Amino acid sequence: MSGITRRDCLQTSVKALGGTALVAATASNSLAYPDRHASTQKPGIHFAHVAGPGQTSRLRLMKQIGVNYAIAGVSGELSKVRREQYLPTLRRIKADFLEQGISIAGVESHPVPAEKIKLGLEGRDEEIENYKAAIDALGKAEIPVLCYNWMAGLGWYRTKSDQHERGGALTTEFDAEAARAQGPTEFGEVSEEKVWANLEYFLKAVMPVAEKAGIKMALHPDDPPISPLRGIGRILTSAKNYRRVLDIVPSPLNGITFCQANFKAMGEDIEALAKEWCRQKKIFFVHFRDIKGTREHFVETFHDNGPTDMARMLQVYHENGFVGPLRPDHAPTLEGEANDHPGYAFMGQLLAFGYMKGIMDGLKLPYA
Repeated sequence: MSGITRRDCLQTSVKALGGTALVAATASNSLAYPDRHASTQKPGIHFAHVAGPGQTSRLRLMKQIGVNYAIAGVSGELSKVRREQYLPTLRRIKADFLEQGISIAGVESHPVPAEKIKLGLEGRDEEIENYKAAIDALGKAEIPVLCYNWMAGLGWYRTKSDQHERGGALTTEFDAEAARAQGPTEFGEVSEEKVWANLEYFLKAVMPVAEKAGIKMALHPDDPPISPLRGIGRILTSAKNYRRVLDIVPSPLNGITFCQANFKAMGEDIEALAKEWCRQKKIFFVHFRDIKGTREHFVETFHDNGPTDMARMLQVYHENGFVGPLRPDHAPTLEGEANDHPGYAFMGQLLAFGYMKGIMDGLKLPYA
């Protein structure tokens, strides 16, 4: 199968979110029960979910289950307009979300196209100028976190998207042997050294803009954390390499999206790593998910049946000062749902939110 891209998943069809009866109630006519987690003290963990422009039903569902923050995919909209229109476009998207009672905590999957930058192709400087303009606009729109990745050519990648999980739910699987059998991509062989050079070129160009704009640049690990992947070098495959990235441009705004399952697949001690980077204020965003297996072969689990002590991880983030959005990532597709966007169907995410909230309430940890 071809690689599954995060951009595709962030633009999940509203049609897959469930029946219209579930979303009939709007924010304007909902009962005004008090939200005991709505606090002016701004607790560190802000539960968030992915949503794109125009996904009104998803936003309503989020509000109905008590999720008040979104991680927005904006590249589709920004790609349609000139640089000088980035800010009004972002403000329009933000206003549309706020109309449903949802605040945008950050954006994910690059705000504008960046493949030429990651691969070092002709035209990358133009993409970098677009990227700098997007960062500036995000700052002015007061959208504080930008989750980006350096997975050149493929994005996040699986070899199977219909592996059976509990009760026949469908989940994703990665098998390194199956990936190798597919051979190189259209980009041929791309060395790790080239990918490192491209990342350094990018960071030195955009970090001064991010510092001026106040945007937290949260770099996502490679998924899967294996190199090379179909001929393309991957570099965000270890904590050691992440520390190298943080040293390229030392800045309080050069940080991490802590996708804990990826760091687990690397073989890292994720509890120790989360403590280290939370204390250094380097974790800007958390992807909360779990896997069974290793970087060579793994399957994604439900949030409540994987091998990781998920309750302990939420406690670690809280106790070590994490401040920012946390969202469940990559849940199985359940009975009756389309598997058009594996990992991003809604009901598995709904289970995850209930599970996370139960843990937080049981441990008496604050969240928003």
